[in-house]
Amino acid sequence: MGRGRAKAKQTKVARELKYSTPTTDFDALQRELSGSSSGDQHVDEQRDEDPYDDGYDEYRR
Repeated sequence: MGRGRAKAKQTKVARELKYSTPTTDFDALQRELSGSSSGDQHVDEQRDEDPYDDGYDEYRR
């Protein structure tokens, strides 16, 4: 019987995702696409902080 409320919430979230206009950080996009070394260093720092990261993400494809 509780499906109505869950379905309404899913519909609301889907509608927000469909019709919302996300803000794009063009400066961050440019840094990512240019391959700057400071951005690469930040990724390495995140990898060290993640306890569930096994370091093989680059090889899984």
